[in-house]
Amino acid sequence: MARRRHRTGLPMAVTAAVAVMSTLAATGTTVTGASAAEPGPDKPTIRYTEYGIPHIIASDWEGLGTGYGYAAAKDNICTLADTYLMVNAQTSRHLGPEGKASPGQLQDTTTNLNSDLYFQRIKDDRVVERLLDQPAPDGPEPEVEEAVRGYVQGYNRYLAETGAGNISDPACRGAAWVRPITELDVYRHAHAEIIMGSADALLDGQVNAAPAVAPAVAQPKPAPRRTAGKIREAMAASRQDSMGSNALAVGSQGVSGGTGMLLANPHFPWQGKNRMWQSQLTIPGKVNVSGASLLGLPAVNIGHNDDVAWSHTVATVAPFGLFDVQVDPLNPTKYLVDGVWEQMTSQQVGVDVRNADGSISTVTRKLWSTRYGPITTSMQGVALPWVVSAHAVRDVNMHNLRALNTWFGLDQAKDVHEVVGILETTQGVPFFNTIASDRKGDALYADIQATPNVTDEHARSCLTETGKLLFNQTLPLSNVPPISILDGKRSACDWPDDPEAAAPGLLDPHEQPRLIRSDFVGNANDSPWLANPEQPLTFPRVMGDASAPRSLRTQELILTARNRINGTDGLPGKGFTPETMGQLLFADNSRAADLALDATVTMCRNVAFGLILVDGNLVDVREACPILAAWKSHDYTSDSRGSWLFANYWSLLLDGQGVEKLPWRVPFDPKDPVHTPNSLDTASSAVRDAFGRAVLALRRAGIALDAPLSDVQKVTRAGERIPIHGSIGQLGVLNVITRGQVDGEMDIVFGSSFIQQVRFTAEGPPQALSVLAYSQSANPNSPHFTDQTKLFSAGRWVTNRFTEEQIAASPELQIKVLD
Repeated sequence: MARRRHRTGLPMAVTAAVAVMSTLAATGTTVTGASAAEPGPDKPTIRYTEYGIPHIIASDWEGLGTGYGYAAAKDNICTLADTYLMVNAQTSRHLGPEGKASPGQLQDTTTNLNSDLYFQRIKDDRVVERLLDQPAPDGPEPEVEEAVRGYVQGYNRYLAETGAGNISDPACRGAAWVRPITELDVYRHAHAEIIMGSADALLDGQVNAAPAVAPAVAQPKPAPRRTAGKIREAMAASRQDSMGSNALAVGSQGVSGGTGMLLANPHFPWQGKNRMWQSQLTIPGKVNVSGASLLGLPAVNIGHNDDVAWSHTVATVAPFGLFDVQVDPLNPTKYLVDGVWEQMTSQQVGVDVRNADGSISTVTRKLWSTRYGPITTSMQGVALPWVVSAHAVRDVNMHNLRALNTWFGLDQAKDVHEVVGILETTQGVPFFNTIASDRKGDALYADIQATPNVTDEHARSCLTETGKLLFNQTLPLSNVPPISILDGKRSACDWPDDPEAAAPGLLDPHEQPRLIRSDFVGNANDSPWLANPEQPLTFPRVMGDASAPRSLRTQELILTARNRINGTDGLPGKGFTPETMGQLLFADNSRAADLALDATVTMCRNVAFGLILVDGNLVDVREACPILAAWKSHDYTSDSRGSWLFANYWSLLLDGQGVEKLPWRVPFDPKDPVHTPNSLDTASSAVRDAFGRAVLALRRAGIALDAPLSDVQKVTRAGERIPIHGSIGQLGVLNVITRGQVDGEMDIVFGSSFIQQVRFTAEGPPQALSVLAYSQSANPNSPHFTDQTKLFSAGRWVTNRFTEEQIAASPELQIKVLD
């Protein structure tokens, strides 16, 4: 059994004493103006500054949670109430079983019924309750418990004051499912966020798992190569459409006029439960942290305190593994382990559903499990038939509430070395890298997280034939994680317990990669290999690939950092400043255009008679040539012309494969991974075909080939169409923006969300700029429904207020004291 390491408490960053703001506000009222109130140390107080950003101050963790819960509910009570409905498996009862649910990273990936069955099983197994009964670090630290207790009080207070029937958001006004919450609701929500890295791939397969009706002896086992290929393609496609991030930490050698800088650029959904929400949380003398969290988690997940700034990026670790178990052909619910047949366990899971006539009935389903975990009959939509064998799931995060302790610890860290200690001790980060910089001038990359203990040796011994193909081969996209399928016939192939790990079955955190430098480190969802190309990292294969092609977004991030530090990017001076960091991100440069635009223009001009044959249609591309030739900036800013044409052409050329699969004249070279592959072979018929198809598609859609990006890439807010700059990550654009279907219309579905840059100097407070791309509130009647979205559209930033003096100086200051 793995050894548990207990701590007496998390580190605390001591902050300066609170500055007096004047006379105390009338208890429980909102007061406007800088001289309106002094936050009483015994009363949680919310100070709202520009764009509705709450600065919450209290004397203890419970009070801090109360302020957070009240302010979060005020901005987003419908989104939160819908989330509590989901994690309590009641969506089908209130919204019908056929509706679409999003329990994972993606939007609308399953039905309400399947989602409810999944979460009802977790409830029936008392997974969260058992974790809450454990001492820290397996269970929550005392300050986490206090903050959650306060959060519930704050949320319920707002609901009681407003009343469900008077909620201004029409999405849930008067709905019966908007109700007071309990602490268990909050922990269930936190747990759902922690396990979401496996939900999209495996949820449907678990709740629909049933043995084949025909005898197994009559059904051949699927060919490993075919199965692995389908899974790779499906995972690659989902990876393109799911959450991601960029983060860049700059040390003392790379900052002009400072000691350290951080750029946080997470790419999260613009709708639903995974919205981020901005706040500052202060307990004088204990914690003072500013940034954003996943809505409803009363801590800062990405942000900064007085001494450290950090962000997360989605990592190349699969937070789950499969076990192939041989089943009895005459009784497929029996499986073989160490030569002995074991009986699978079953449980009847039932959920209430609303019928078409409004009546309520119960749907029950028998779900099956093995010693390794639940049976699944699909992964990412690819069938895994339960015939000769079955596949069981082990989720590395199913028994993880440690992530809450991780984030509360990061909120109070003093330097990047302390960040490493928190990550190692809690091992709670669910599927993220951590990138941080500190006031001392150090920049950190760390992929220290909850990882299956599948060492290279264990993999060699236990992978099935399909597992070898999924785990060892370089995948179509370099950021698709290795997935293990292990031999379930041998108990020795289960994930071993490591005495250094925080929980059973986890990889030793000391074996996980980390790098501290004084120039820069970064990540754009590739593996840890090139956090800094001057010092490539080594790590177990379970954490990702090495010496393999990097995404164009990774290349862009590295080149951006290297060129700015060296002063070779065309901007004045050397090293990062807040001005140059913002300019380089919102320049929206496309690495794909850098590599392929000139060759594409030449090809266009040399097409015989200017005609390309596409599906029997002759497409005249001559109009496109000067348009792309004039697009010299290679950018996806709102007024760029030709960029939309190039984006469509590049997407068609990729056709779901990795950029390294394109016809390059110079192939990938692991000795020069930042500049290879390059030199697109435009003589390839695939290149010409994709170009012709792009021109034809835009004409059929009625979009001018030289239409500015602002004409076609917009987000709808209360009937207003707001132009959004940026583009898909496959173009090598750091400011990722992805369109998709929202309520039947094309809209922004995910991309840049809470963007923050922080600079430290030897003395004085952190200097931070931020913008929350979709604004603080999902309520169309809120004044903070579109304000930061319009700011983001214009490429502008919010100058963050961190000190008491800065908060008091806000011309839009409003104060709410909670008695």
